[in-house]
Amino acid sequence: MAVSRERAEALDAADPLAALRERFDVRDGPIYVDGNSLGRPPKATREALAALQDEWAERIVGGWREWIELPVAVGDLLAEAVLGARRGEVLVCDSVTVNLFKLATAALDANAGAVVTDAGNFPTDRYVLAGVAERAGRRYVELPAPTVEALATLDDEPALVSFSHVAYRSGELADLGAVTAAVQDAGALMLWDVSHSAGAVEIGLESAGADLAVGCTYKYLDAGPGAPAFLYVRNDLQAALRSPIQGWFGQREQFAMGPAYDPEPGIARFLAGTPDVAGLVAARSGAELVAEAGIARIAAKARALTGYAIELHDEWLAPLGFRLDTPRDPARRGAHVALAHPEAWQVCRALIERAGVLPDFRAPDVVRFGFSPLDTRFADVHDAIDRTRGLVERAEHLDVDPTRARIT
Repeated sequence: MAVSRERAEALDAADPLAALRERFDVRDGPIYVDGNSLGRPPKATREALAALQDEWAERIVGGWREWIELPVAVGDLLAEAVLGARRGEVLVCDSVTVNLFKLATAALDANAGAVVTDAGNFPTDRYVLAGVAERAGRRYVELPAPTVEALATLDDEPALVSFSHVAYRSGELADLGAVTAAVQDAGALMLWDVSHSAGAVEIGLESAGADLAVGCTYKYLDAGPGAPAFLYVRNDLQAALRSPIQGWFGQREQFAMGPAYDPEPGIARFLAGTPDVAGLVAARSGAELVAEAGIARIAAKARALTGYAIELHDEWLAPLGFRLDTPRDPARRGAHVALAHPEAWQVCRALIERAGVLPDFRAPDVVRFGFSPLDTRFADVHDAIDRTRGLVERAEHLDVDPTRARIT
């Protein structure tokens, strides 16, 4: 197939989601193909936050009559529009790390056995799970991959298995349904991290019979830096699990100020402290945009964008020493592409400093290109890969300081 820019422009012209790019605050600057640690701001979010400021000024504490319901209300929106779950099963609160701790600890309190994850899981997941296992006196096991085949090699009886739906480094998509079934057959609870899939691919927690999940709202859900995360607990498990953080927002009859902790019967039992109202308002705006676009159409565009990037890699970058670390099968990948190169750090820095392209680096050797389907054009993919080719052909990346920095 042709890899000309005219073809990229034709793909953009035929894109049913193309007009939604205008709904984002897109400024002049580098081509934004970061691995979506932070999505672009929707214009509606600016309006929603301004309205919140006015509401705060006018109503002062009276605004809490509505704000107090936001963690569950925004959770219901995410459940139906993004996660394929039911109302009353999702709560927007805290951070991914805190929610992972809450659900993992609750699972171990209810179940005997080991804590299992995979060696390639996101660092905070591995750190939290190892810590939870140590505190509970349980064995902590890292499998080589988040697969049914790897689970079959497990010698320990598991209490909890936790994998990421989309691998943060490679972009590989785990088989959520098959893995969940295998874990449940082993008598364990399955806890998914859907941070790299929520808002980019179809998840289907209900259809998979998933037990537990966590995820963030600042990637493909565009809720902004430090926006609150979410957690999911299947309805029939909620009464059996208890949060280890006994905060007053999870208390039944909260304002009775009772002497002892008595958790809410439903999903709200996993609340802890006072919700981040501004973050919840921003998360609602991003989720509404995803709902409008439709997760099926978003996922189809993610597959098309990543497929186009892989095609360009094969034509232009593979001859320059790059290696594709993302699955070629579109059904097995999320919305980012991992390209390995011996000088990946220098390539990444040179793209940012010299070529007007903003990707990100993942150790030890990956330049990661992330494509948020709602605001990324096929022309952006074309230009980002083309500029990478030119930069490496000219060996400009070798002039960049190879010293690693904390942030890409």
